[in-house]
Amino acid sequence: MLETMKKCIKDKNVLILGFGREGKSTYHMIQQVKGYASLGIADLNPVAEPLENNVTVITGEDYQKFLNRYDVVFKSPGIVLEQDIGAYTCTILSQTEMFFRRFRSQIIGITGTKGKSTTTTLLYHVLKEAGKKCVLAGNIGIPAFDIAEQVEEDTIICFEMSSHQLEYMTVSPKTAVLMNIHEEHLDHYGTMEKYVAAKENIYRNQKAGDLLICNVDILPKEGTCAAHVISIGYEGSNSDIVVADNRVCYQQKTYEIPTEEISLIGVHNYYDIGVVYGLIQEFHIDDDMFTEALKNYEPLPHRLQYIGMVNNIKYYDDSISTICDTTIQALTSLKDADTVLIGGMDRGIDYQELILFLSHHSIPNIILMEATGRRILSEIKSDYPDFKGLDRIHLVEHLEDAVALAKKITGEGKSCVMSPAAASYGIFQNFEERGEVFAKLVHSK
Repeated sequence: MLETMKKCIKDKNVLILGFGREGKSTYHMIQQVKGYASLGIADLNPVAEPLENNVTVITGEDYQKFLNRYDVVFKSPGIVLEQDIGAYTCTILSQTEMFFRRFRSQIIGITGTKGKSTTTTLLYHVLKEAGKKCVLAGNIGIPAFDIAEQVEEDTIICFEMSSHQLEYMTVSPKTAVLMNIHEEHLDHYGTMEKYVAAKENIYRNQKAGDLLICNVDILPKEGTCAAHVISIGYEGSNSDIVVADNRVCYQQKTYEIPTEEISLIGVHNYYDIGVVYGLIQEFHIDDDMFTEALKNYEPLPHRLQYIGMVNNIKYYDDSISTICDTTIQALTSLKDADTVLIGGMDRGIDYQELILFLSHHSIPNIILMEATGRRILSEIKSDYPDFKGLDRIHLVEHLEDAVALAKKITGEGKSCVMSPAAASYGIFQNFEERGEVFAKLVHSK
């Protein structure tokens, strides 16, 4: 990896665009390699970390105005370029691009609007339990450069990929997974078409002999993917891997998911299990070994996570939920749900699917909060006169108010779930903080 970076930056004017976790990781590798002509860091916010004396720092509103003064720019995920990428004279790269250029044949890249973190960590866990040499990296919170030195020639790399990491990629992994695509991140992309195009980069540059596992509803158009494609879908779909209730059917085999013995709950998690089941066939891991790994897998926090019983009410944290589909999945999975908390930052996504679902769902208490909660209630009143059980809806201002109300109205022995179907930004730092605050409020007196 060091040699790949050395060739890339030798005698070049280099800029690191964005100085968060990944930007800092890039900086440390560049300082290891040296050999650049000059080095700059550009970020909207002030840079507090100690730097080498020869590093130029550009901060403030105009931090993107100087890209073309450099030869190579390493862009961090999530930064929206002010111009079309083709308008720049500099070469714009990323950690992910560089890492994939070096290790693409060893990478299993996993993306999707939802489920990618669970699938990536579950795959990593199963491989480790089976004695395979593997590492975990990517959007899961581990910058690629931070694990590069651990990668040997036979190491399997489980790499979670966000749309931001994929947006400008020109390399695709040898093994790719596209789990699903739902309306998301339109504040970044502007249109659904651009968001979908970013996700499709996971397979767009695959080669003959590569493998793609893809949701049956979003299969590549003819001529856009050179890899062998294995489709996956739910019961009734004409797919290669079929997830039906607690069963996974693939290659004339039926695997029974031990639902009573594992921590993953809900049909959406069974779908994730189906994806991993398909992948491990490539590594000749038998069903018994897979079952044992499933049993001792610990789910990631804030993903329909049980956080305890307080005053005979069960509470679940589904803070990862930022779209309609995840809230629908949560309520479908929790058969005894009595109260749901919905709402957060309003990014303008369409809530029709969720509104129609709630109208026909039997849940007694729907607590709406924040900007999206207000919009959902307004749309119900103006556009859905046949909404069933309008008296089930309670509008509050913030999460604190929602939890206080939930404690009063949720039936004993029943479940309350926070599944916001909305982003946390502008209210909390991220969905993790939102989940942590929810747990504190639940357990406070």
